[in-house]
Amino acid sequence: MSEALRKLLNQGNPQQPVITPHVGILTLHFQLYACEDLKAKRKAFTAMKAVWGREPDLAVAETADQDALDCATWTIAALGGSSQQISQRLDQIEKAIQDRIDAAILDVHREIL
Repeated sequence: MSEALRKLLNQGNPQQPVITPHVGILTLHFQLYACEDLKAKRKAFTAMKAVWGREPDLAVAETADQDALDCATWTIAALGGSSQQISQRLDQIEKAIQDRIDAAILDVHREIL
């Protein structure tokens, strides 16, 4: 947590509601087949940024294996009002990615902060 956010939370102004943001992190490791170059790899994951990268409560980035042609690691950060809301949102996103991205998911890691 940043120092500025910590100071705001500690001020305790009784007239303003206390907002404690919850963050969920979903990391997906994909196996790719038949990618001959990085351009083909980027094309396979166009929907990651195009669809979920525009959602106001999500941040999407390729976080590892950027130069590898046979695998990719993408991380999605979700913001919400409760841990339960974040967990449901990440479930929804994971299912949608399985349906939309043409790559096998080898590993899924979740973390709620």
